[in-house]
Amino acid sequence: MASPFLSRAPLSNTNTNFTSISFSSSLSNSLPFRSSFSTFPSKRRTLTVRSKIREIFMPALSSTMTEGKIVSWIKSEGDILSKGESVVVVESDKADMDVETFYDGILAAIVVPEGDSAPVGAPIGLLAETEDEIAEAKAKAKAASSSNSTSPPPTSSPAPAISQPQPPPSKPVSDSPRKTVATPFAKKLAKQHKVNIESVVGTGPFGRITPADIEAAAGIIPSKSIKIKSNVESAPPPPPKSAASSAAPPPIPGSTVVPFTTMQSAVSKNMLESLSVPTFRVGYPVTTDALGALYEKVKPKGVTMTAILAKAAAMALAQHPVVNATCTDGKGFTYNANINIAVAVAIDGGLITPVLQDADKLDLYLLSQKWKELLKKARAKQLQPNEYNSGTFTLSNLGMFGVDRFDAILPPGQGAIMAVGASKPTVVADADGYFSVKSKMLVNVTADHRIIYGADLAAFLQTFSKIVENPESLTL
Repeated sequence: MASPFLSRAPLSNTNTNFTSISFSSSLSNSLPFRSSFSTFPSKRRTLTVRSKIREIFMPALSSTMTEGKIVSWIKSEGDILSKGESVVVVESDKADMDVETFYDGILAAIVVPEGDSAPVGAPIGLLAETEDEIAEAKAKAKAASSSNSTSPPPTSSPAPAISQPQPPPSKPVSDSPRKTVATPFAKKLAKQHKVNIESVVGTGPFGRITPADIEAAAGIIPSKSIKIKSNVESAPPPPPKSAASSAAPPPIPGSTVVPFTTMQSAVSKNMLESLSVPTFRVGYPVTTDALGALYEKVKPKGVTMTAILAKAAAMALAQHPVVNATCTDGKGFTYNANINIAVAVAIDGGLITPVLQDADKLDLYLLSQKWKELLKKARAKQLQPNEYNSGTFTLSNLGMFGVDRFDAILPPGQGAIMAVGASKPTVVADADGYFSVKSKMLVNVTADHRIIYGADLAAFLQTFSKIVENPESLTL
């Protein structure tokens, strides 16, 4: 027996292009809302679902990353992709990472080839939903690459290179609805120079607003355009050089200029940023005879000296949480809930700091195993962002190279960094005036003076020294 609450009404004589469904067999076709309810499906049938061409963007793989380099494309043009599948390998400022797609589709076009770089947020590939859109996607990719290659404005007059820059020409954007799309750095520049980003016409791929567009709108002459013009123009008066370029010494004949790698650029940026932090340094001698004996005992079990020092520092930080604190905005500081020891490691082409997370809670043997895993991944440039940017305190050990003392530069976002020198035999005198030879190493700590004071650092170093000189607690 059919249910009376879902019956099919007869076709209307006036509207034969659709089928209506009534909610009850007792409803009359002549009710006032009958016609409006019936015509709604016909309107929906006129709507067409258009397929999309989606952009694969350069992701921000770390908080300090501003651009990335394409190491290799895992997929080729024309390959069918599934959501969550790795598409391309990107070199960030610290590691090489696989980038996954968020949609199903076809890799229609590669915008940024292998070996080239792109800023964070810029399109590096185009993803089509159907094969019919591949040709359109390739055309868009070709237009984007041609707009990049022809971005320098033509020089039709012999005007000086420092002349007032002309506003960037308007370029047709994609057929998609008009909206303001800008790179993160362009948004930052717009806010800094008080430029209404809605009124700026983008010259980047698909109408994207670039930092050069913001500089042009603000009346700032980009340094790159000055350099390009000075190379292109052949007018008798040479273009005036900036103060920085005029002060630079001429290159030595036979020398080679090597550009920074992505990692080296990140290190350079961090070192410059650290100069804005007021720091001070405190040194402390530590007797290491007992530590050396412990190391010889646990070394056959796979324990490393780096793990021992990290464990000792973590135990001392647990008693002095202010040394583990962080000041980021200059208006306050944060007591970090976790003690994550970052250890500086030199790798091919740069420097990275793998992080031993919760170092105070792990036993010495598990900590050593974790460190070996991190070291292997660091040398293969396979560290995940949380494995190198979550440190709250940094340890730098050059003692293994025979360096007896050095000062370390404070990493941005941390309160202190410890520089460990080599342990060397030293002649010491006791309270009775008797001389003896003991092994000592010099530990220097660089700290953020906004949150850590001299007494705080001295107390921390005393605790660290007691732990190292009586290392039995490290194995508990």
